[in-house]
Amino acid sequence: MSQWSPCKRRDFIRRLHNLGFDGPFAGTRHHFMTYKEDRLTIPSNREYSVPQLKMMIQETESIIGREIAVEEWLAL
Repeated sequence: MSQWSPCKRRDFIRRLHNLGFDGPFAGTRHHFMTYKEDRLTIPSNREYSVPQLKMMIQETESIIGREIAVEEWLAL
């Protein structure tokens, strides 16, 4: 069984592209990515900790309307 592990910013953005997100675009304070009309803020950290990653994946799940399993995330 796979576990969540820290994720580099570049890998996070690549995986969001694979889910159908566009961007990243420059905002006023942070970059963001879009999925249809929804926005997801992308922090500028080089690497995201597991709690931060889980929080952003929860936001992503609410935007795309389905859950993302650990195995699916690692396969993206």
